[in-house]
Amino acid sequence: MPDAINVQDARKSRGELTEEAHAGEKEKNSREMKEQLEQEQAPQNETTKIDPNFVTWDGPDDLANPKNWKTGRKWAVTFVVSSFTLISPLSSSILAPALSSIGQEFNITNDVELSLALSIFVLAYAIGPLFLGPLSELYGRSRVLQLSNLFYFFFNLGCALARSKAQIMVFRFFAGLGGSAPLAIGGAVLGDLFTTDTRGRAIAVYSLAPLLGPAIGPIAGGFITQNTSWRWIFYATTMADGVIQLIGLYFLRETFAPLLLQRKKNKLIKETGNPNYYTKSDTKADRTVLKTLQAALVRPFRLLATQPIIQVLALYMAYVYGLIYIVLSTFPTLWTSPDHYDEKTGIAGLNYISLGVGFFLGTQIFAPLQDRVYRALKARTPDNIGRPEFRVVLMFPGALIVPFGLFIYGWTAEYKTHWIAPNIGAATFAAGTVISFQCIQAYVVDSYTRFAASALAASTVLRSLAGFGFPLFGPYVYSSLGYGWGNSLLAFLAIGLGWPAPFLLWRFGEILRKKSPYAAG
Repeated sequence: MPDAINVQDARKSRGELTEEAHAGEKEKNSREMKEQLEQEQAPQNETTKIDPNFVTWDGPDDLANPKNWKTGRKWAVTFVVSSFTLISPLSSSILAPALSSIGQEFNITNDVELSLALSIFVLAYAIGPLFLGPLSELYGRSRVLQLSNLFYFFFNLGCALARSKAQIMVFRFFAGLGGSAPLAIGGAVLGDLFTTDTRGRAIAVYSLAPLLGPAIGPIAGGFITQNTSWRWIFYATTMADGVIQLIGLYFLRETFAPLLLQRKKNKLIKETGNPNYYTKSDTKADRTVLKTLQAALVRPFRLLATQPIIQVLALYMAYVYGLIYIVLSTFPTLWTSPDHYDEKTGIAGLNYISLGVGFFLGTQIFAPLQDRVYRALKARTPDNIGRPEFRVVLMFPGALIVPFGLFIYGWTAEYKTHWIAPNIGAATFAAGTVISFQCIQAYVVDSYTRFAASALAASTVLRSLAGFGFPLFGPYVYSSLGYGWGNSLLAFLAIGLGWPAPFLLWRFGEILRKKSPYAAG
C-alpha cells in the first residue's frame, strides 16, 4: 500500500493525471453533492433513511434530479429563465422615451402621472412575487413561469390597444404582475439546478437580465418612438415575448425537487401497486392543499417580518434598485433638454448603452470570481464546508463602486462636460449595482435553499416599491439640487446603507442563520 501511494504521488508530481485520479475526483464531487442533497431534502426522521418505502434521489447517477442533469441541459433552462427575466424589465423601461408622446395623445400634463405610467409596471413587481413565489413551491417552477408569462403577453398587448389613460395604467400594472414571476422564481430555479460551488456563475448571468433589460429598453424605445408610434413599443415586446414563450415550451423543464419526487413516487406506486411509498413532503402532519397554500402564501411576509438577513438585504437592494430607476427615468431629460445636451430622441437613447456596458462588465469581471472566491474560502475551512457568508466578499467592491459612479455622473452632467464623461459615471454606477445584486441573490439562495423562492419574493417587495416610487420624486431632486448635488445626496445615502451591509453580514450572518427555522442547515 505505501508503495502504491508513493507511485501515485510520483505520478502527481510529474503532472500526470491518471484515470484513477479522475475517478477519485468524480467520487469526491459525487460525495459532496450527495451530502448537500441529504441536508436539503432528507427528512429529520432517521427511520426514513432505511425505510424502503421512502422515495428520495438514488444518488449522483439519478438523472431525474436536476442537479445531476447534463451541463447543457442546465444552461438551456438558465437561458430560458434569463430570457423571461430580460423581457419583463425591458418592458418596464422601454416606455421612457415615449412618455411625452403618450402624454400628448392622452392629455397627461402632470409629470408625476407621466412617471406613473412608466413605474406602475414596477409596482406590480412588489405584489406578484408574494404569491407567485410560494405557488411555485406548491405547483412547480415551470408551470407558474409559463402561465405568468402568458398573463404578461396578453396584457402587454392590451397596452398597445389602449384608448385612454386609465386603460394604459391598468394594463401596464397587470402586465407587470405577470412579468414579475421570473424575478421571484428565477433564482430559485438556479438553486434547484446548481450546487453551491457552481451556482455563482449561473446567478451572475441570471441577475444581469433584470438590470440589462431596463438599459436596453430605452434604446429601442427611442428609435421606435422617433420613427413610428409609441404603440409599436408594445407590439414589438409582445412579439419578442411570444418567441421566448415558444422556446420555453420546449426547453423549460420542471426543477423543483419536492414536486419531482412526488412524480417519482406516483410512478413507483403505479408500477409496483404498492401504495405505501411516500416522500418527505408526505411526512408533514395535517398536510392539506388549503393549509399548505396558506402557509406558502404567508411565508414571504413572515420572512420579511422576522428575518434580519432578509430585512438588511432587502433594504439595501431596494435603495440600489430605486437608484437605477431614477437614472433610467431621468436620462431622457438630461440628453434631450436644450439646457444640457439637446440631442434627438433616438440619439439620446444611445446613451443607455453606457448602463448596459456597466452591467455587462460588472457581470463578466466578477462572475468568474464569485465561484472562485467561494471555493477558495471553503477550502480554508477545517471541515471544507461552504457558508453563504463567502458570497459577501464581493459585496465590498460593489458597495464602493455605486456611490463613486454617482459622483462622476452627477458632477460631469452638472458642468455639461463632454457626453462621454456622464456615460462613464453611469457605466461605473451600473457595474457596482450588478455586482451587489449578484452577491445578494447568491447569499439569499444559499441561505434559504428550500424556501429560496419565498425568500427572494420577500426581498423583492421593498426593491420593487423603490423602483416604483423613486422615479416619482427623482425629477424634483434634480430640479431642486441639480445633477451635481442631487446625485451626491443619493451617493451619500448609498454609502450609509451599502457600506455597513457587507460587514454586518460577514460578522453576524451565521449567527442569524442559526436562529432561523427557514435557513438551510
